[in-house]
Amino acid sequence: MMKTLEIAVAGCGPAGLAKALLLHRDGHRVTLFERFDAPRPVGSGLMIQPTGFAVLQQLGLADTLLALGARVDRLHGEAGSSGRIVLDVRYRALGKKAGFGVGVHRATLFTILLERVVAAGIAIETGCLVTGSESLSDGRRRLLIEGERSVGPFDLVVDALGTRTQLAPPCGRELAYGALWGTLDWPDDGGFDRAALEQRYRQASVMAGVLPLGRLPGGTREQAAFFWSLRTDRLEDRRAAGLDAWKAQVVDLWPAMRALLDEIVSPDQLTFARYAHRTLRTPAKRGMIHVGDAWHSASPQLGQGGNMALLDAYALAMALRMAPDVPSALALAVGMRQRHVELYQFLTALFTPVYQSDGLLLPFIRDRLVGPMSKLWPATRIQAAMVSGLIGNPLRPLGLAESTISHEH
Repeated sequence: MMKTLEIAVAGCGPAGLAKALLLHRDGHRVTLFERFDAPRPVGSGLMIQPTGFAVLQQLGLADTLLALGARVDRLHGEAGSSGRIVLDVRYRALGKKAGFGVGVHRATLFTILLERVVAAGIAIETGCLVTGSESLSDGRRRLLIEGERSVGPFDLVVDALGTRTQLAPPCGRELAYGALWGTLDWPDDGGFDRAALEQRYRQASVMAGVLPLGRLPGGTREQAAFFWSLRTDRLEDRRAAGLDAWKAQVVDLWPAMRALLDEIVSPDQLTFARYAHRTLRTPAKRGMIHVGDAWHSASPQLGQGGNMALLDAYALAMALRMAPDVPSALALAVGMRQRHVELYQFLTALFTPVYQSDGLLLPFIRDRLVGPMSKLWPATRIQAAMVSGLIGNPLRPLGLAESTISHEH
């Protein structure tokens, strides 16, 4: 194993916390840098897929996640009020090692990881808005902090700042569609499936969804994530029209939504998420590596964002164990992940217009041709492999066996 390194992890979200834990476990001295005065989660729900679950299992957090999160066995989508099924993905199509998804609030995942970071004694520097970095002649790097401060030097800087990181050059493009998200109490009499991510579509320009989230830490009520697809340039028009007019749109698409919408009494209960599709050409350079959304970000259509970040984290930890020096380790870590990253960036770019766009042809084909065909083998298995994150076999290069994510867990 390489000598003990001084490592800075920029970004204290779930991805940054997981990276800090993995690197600290291998004996490196890790410091997390967080822009807020205290670490806090951002966002609503997400799906931990079998890929991300395998990494959390290596951290000893899988059972805690399952105790709080909601096990998801299928994804189900229908076209408007017609009842035509256009999405029917079941993890069991993968066979005995099918696995499952876990719906979880970001605050839950964040708390699980933060508690472990604090227990491990990993240093967290708060109130540090990272604005850049400086490469030194000896291969190490300093972090630049708002207010003309610098910290370091560090043998390695890990950029986990997300899509709008200040540590990487701008690239990619903002996507036309984002989504309104809200976290609500699970409606016991709403008719929603506790083991499914359910969605309703009207063409590709209108989409609503419900994801079970389990419980928040310390909470007793089960939660649901509600989301509504919306063009970014129509956000202000929606706000101006008022909450009641928007609710009428949602109920018109999906009448059962009324049970959830009754909980929304203020626009402040909804957060608008903007998405971008970007992939850094050079995810690693002297003394620094970009991981997760800082390297590759996309729309959430395939539900892989957090899982890809966890795989990036595990690859870096593994590479630092195997390589003789930092430059070799960074090249190895990128090599372990690049094929899988490029594959899912391509697949997400391919499928996003099918579910979020103003086009008419793609949703027509989706509803009348692809939807019915997707219920037949081998499409059932291909869809399940795509959603689970297992296309491209990303676990093998990391030494993570599929048996660790058994359906019988």
